[in-house]
Amino acid sequence: MKRGSTLFLKIAVILIGLPILALCIFGLPIIAKEAAESNSEFAYVLYGILIIMYASAIPFFVALYQAFKLLSYIDKNKAFSEISVKVLKNIKYCAMTISGLYVVGMPFFYIFAELDDAPGVILVGMLFILAPLVIAVFAAVLQRLLQEAINIKSENELTV
Repeated sequence: MKRGSTLFLKIAVILIGLPILALCIFGLPIIAKEAAESNSEFAYVLYGILIIMYASAIPFFVALYQAFKLLSYIDKNKAFSEISVKVLKNIKYCAMTISGLYVVGMPFFYIFAELDDAPGVILVGMLFILAPLVIAVFAAVLQRLLQEAINIKSENELTV
């Protein structure tokens, strides 16, 4: 793979992380402040959702770092190695962790939807569960394919 395409992907990984970092630094504290000032019945529900969002930011950034490492391994022609398989496994676990956190936080989305009479909030919560699951399945498939390619490569090296 050309270095330019991995450079583009590295920039894309950074650009994916910047809005989430900005949301964690600027957006979520504003929401928490408004919830605290409103003294409404939504406050405890919003705090639960905010805690889940902050907790899910940690595996999200770990997964982005792992993706960045994978792209570095591709640059160094180490794409078909055990370390690449391990990186994909880490990405899979991070995505499953994010999805699991939102499964745990789904009652908060349900309570918020009931209090605000907005059933669309439950669909948003489901999106936060399903999107990381898709990424986890994709990473698992890539991990399996890469492991098979490494096994075939090692068998070919032994037969020559």
